[in-house]
Amino acid sequence: MFETEVRETTLDNGLRVVSEFVPYVQSVSLGLRVDAGSRDESDEEAGISHVLEHMLFKGTERRTARDIAEEMDAVGGQIDAFTSKEYTGYGARVLPEHVPLALDVIADMLRHSLLDEKELELEKGVILEEYRSMEDVPEEYVHEVFNRVLWPNHPLGRSVIGFPEVISRLTPVDLRNYLRAYYVPERMICVAAGNLQHEQLVAETARWFGDLEGRGPVRKLEPAAPQLATERVHRPLEQSHFCLGVPGVSEGDPDRWAVRVLSLLLGGGMSSRLFQEIREKRGLCYNIGSETISYREGGMFIVYADTSPQQMDEVRELAWQELLKVAEHGITAAELTRAKNQVRAGTLLSLDDTGSRMNRLARSLLYHGRVIPLQELVGYVEAVTLEDCQRVAQRLFSGGQFAFAAIGPFAKTRKRRAASRVVSGD
Repeated sequence: MFETEVRETTLDNGLRVVSEFVPYVQSVSLGLRVDAGSRDESDEEAGISHVLEHMLFKGTERRTARDIAEEMDAVGGQIDAFTSKEYTGYGARVLPEHVPLALDVIADMLRHSLLDEKELELEKGVILEEYRSMEDVPEEYVHEVFNRVLWPNHPLGRSVIGFPEVISRLTPVDLRNYLRAYYVPERMICVAAGNLQHEQLVAETARWFGDLEGRGPVRKLEPAAPQLATERVHRPLEQSHFCLGVPGVSEGDPDRWAVRVLSLLLGGGMSSRLFQEIREKRGLCYNIGSETISYREGGMFIVYADTSPQQMDEVRELAWQELLKVAEHGITAAELTRAKNQVRAGTLLSLDDTGSRMNRLARSLLYHGRVIPLQELVGYVEAVTLEDCQRVAQRLFSGGQFAFAAIGPFAKTRKRRAASRVVSGD
């Protein structure tokens, strides 16, 4: 019911190739993942991972930027990329017969990009506009503010886009140095899911990457020291948007399964405690929910909501009280069953998409060094107990304090938390 054929091969240079054969689909999702992201940057190079990702689409020794787009469009394929805090991804979705072309194009971009100075100056303007557009979307930007509030002195607290002043001074030499340092076999994996043959994927990967050499710098993992402070960014909006949260668990923490279940029952849907108590019973907001995010060095548990400025403090306090209730009184058996079913259904429904399958393979390899079988994943969730949920709630919330970030207009309050500061964003 759960498993398809997953195969793994390691090339002589150390680059891993992993595929999942799904015979009943008509496509292949292919990805190259580079185990380097914004958390690997110093403050002096903050944003270089993201800039490089953009620049690899701007032309190679064999292809112009237009050629890259037209070759993929000509076969009805899709190509894209992203940068995250801990890794960078390049991917394509194509018909099975076009896997060699897709891998050729991606390899050409990663290995032979021109990184032209004029193109770089043009792309800097695009990225700076991306930065400004992020600030114009309060429901997204408030999460960036929350990250820097919780982890002000750690790379995980920085935006993936980086600092505008750093972006503005990056040169092609900086990008080439970063490319040589991090885009090396031991930090790269080729993953694919869909109707493909593993042997073909290995052969094509070896063709384009088999001669790649080099070793990347050793990643120094440093636990992120949290700061439970408050930041309010004033904006002339109709609503106030906020995140409150606490340090969570790392990707390798055994409690991560219980924390995921806890997050779902607290704010994972219309039946969740936060939604029912604050939106349905009291009508105080339109959106409210919770999420848990895990990295190698730590994680965070966040509640997000948008509401009127006059009601923001009330919604915040009500949300925090719901978290404390679970820590003090636990949850019900019905809530636990419902949350487990959400996890199981979400996992299995995602299998309908080859992109989701490919991303699951990549994430499992990057964080755990192996592809964790789906049956094993579901087993971890099924093993979560009522006692586990209360225990992790106490672990996360019993400190009695939380970090808080808000964007919007703010009503005057009689009392403000000691660590609070107000930043004008006009």
